[in-house]
Amino acid sequence: MWFTNHTLDGNFFLLGIFSQSSHPGLLCSLIFGLFLMAVTGNIILILLIHNDPSLHTPMYFFINQLSIMDLMYISVTVPKMLVNQLAKVRTISVLGCGTQMFFYLLLVGAEYCILGTMAYDRYVAICHPLRYSVLMNYRVCLLLSSGCWIVGVIDGVLITPITMSFPFCRTREIHHFFCEVPAIMKLSCSDTSLTEALMYFCCVFMLLIPMSIIAGSYYFIILTIHRMKSAEGRKKAFTTCSSHITVVILFYGAAIYTYMLPSSYHTPEKDIMVSFFYTILTPVLNPVIYSLRNKDVTGALKKLVSFLISAGKLSIFYH
Repeated sequence: MWFTNHTLDGNFFLLGIFSQSSHPGLLCSLIFGLFLMAVTGNIILILLIHNDPSLHTPMYFFINQLSIMDLMYISVTVPKMLVNQLAKVRTISVLGCGTQMFFYLLLVGAEYCILGTMAYDRYVAICHPLRYSVLMNYRVCLLLSSGCWIVGVIDGVLITPITMSFPFCRTREIHHFFCEVPAIMKLSCSDTSLTEALMYFCCVFMLLIPMSIIAGSYYFIILTIHRMKSAEGRKKAFTTCSSHITVVILFYGAAIYTYMLPSSYHTPEKDIMVSFFYTILTPVLNPVIYSLRNKDVTGALKKLVSFLISAGKLSIFYH
């Protein structure tokens, strides 16, 4: 196993983003604020979907899965980064680094797939509305979401041991704020070119399949919308898809830079900024995008707030 590697003799040092900032305290507060926003937003969205019967549909089932992934996603990297900054240390154990890498890869792989699954769901809803309840029943949704999680697990199980099995005889300073694969590979003193090529094709493969599903789904969606005679129907279809398209552009744009562009385009500073965007900002933005631009979610939120206010008034009255 990778944790028996001789690298257990020492720790890694996460240089992160605070060492490059002239105001690390302010940056730490900002990241903590974003972390709280992401956690709060995703938990609220999960609770709304679970508690409101009107949101018990396939579309919201997958949004719920996305929120769970985002919640775990940001929790894998940010708490360790903040704790290190507050404790004035930069270390992470080899076991901790491998564990962080595994869960990060798991969640990234699962999120690639869930976004593709959500595009397919929109395709069925818009292009085959009369058969939607049959084609996207609860069992199908459960199988699709389970498949996304399984793909993520496979991604983590395959890549983590390979990456962590290399001998690290160079500096143990990771020019990143978490244990991302490209940053760790740079520390190895052995030839990693073949492994990097294999990982590159693996990542391209994992990106291209969901991207092909998304592109194909929206091709047929656009054709169907174009044939619609009702302006109201077109508007509703565009509104339904716009939130998903926004999330896809945000997440896949950053992923393509990280895993598909050649190393000549990468610098530690660029890598940190792009990773900051899709590991911290994306989990913050996703619940906002799916709530502010969605009447069903905003309606469920208003009902929940009204219920809490009424419950509060009753509690005050009886006391």
